[in-house]
Amino acid sequence: MVNHGKKHEEALKAIEPQKIYSSRSAIELAKKLSHTKFDETVELHLNTNLDPKRADQQIRGVVILPHGQGKKVRILVLTQGEAIKTAEKAGADYSGGDDLIKKIEDGWLDFDVVIATQDMMGKVSKLGRILGRKGLMPNPKSGTITTPDDLPRVISDAHKGRVEYRLDRTAVIHVVVGKVSFEEDKLLDNLTAIMDAIVKSRPSGAKGQYIKSATLSTTMGPGIKLDLNEAVSLAS
Repeated sequence: MVNHGKKHEEALKAIEPQKIYSSRSAIELAKKLSHTKFDETVELHLNTNLDPKRADQQIRGVVILPHGQGKKVRILVLTQGEAIKTAEKAGADYSGGDDLIKKIEDGWLDFDVVIATQDMMGKVSKLGRILGRKGLMPNPKSGTITTPDDLPRVISDAHKGRVEYRLDRTAVIHVVVGKVSFEEDKLLDNLTAIMDAIVKSRPSGAKGQYIKSATLSTTMGPGIKLDLNEAVSLAS
């Protein structure tokens, strides 16, 4: 059994066990109950009725948060030739080819997003075991495999607050909404963008009820149950 601290227990008591909260009320409560010295991340957790073992029930995508994640994103671009300079001019923190691949193989992982051009995937594929474990492997579904000409747009999206969502092994989707320090309206805008993207990404093989429950929480805080119908209605 997990032994939570006194402040966590106090926050838990402030949440009515059987109550479901509107999105705005949940955001307001999450901000109020944040008790750490650091700026906690606000997270959304969606329990789905999907089967992670079935290919036609997988879900993975990207959403651009209107107000970003609230942190600086370190972007690594794996490419070659003139595209290296293109990436640098577009704002990539690191850009290169074989040299960076070797550096990663040696254990370097000081980046948050990896973007690769299509002509590099033959070499990048051997990093699957390293990047895959961290959720950093470039993937066409997440929009992180692109062409040299499209690098500026992809890098710009990553800087704006691009977050990826995917179904985990327990059929749950976890997504970053923002930071506790964000204004309520900004967190609500981000949550709305996320729900809109996920609702529209319903897999073709999904049967019956797609999303079973939704919970909002902060990094160290307890979960707050969302009114599922209201949360889904945020999708346009």
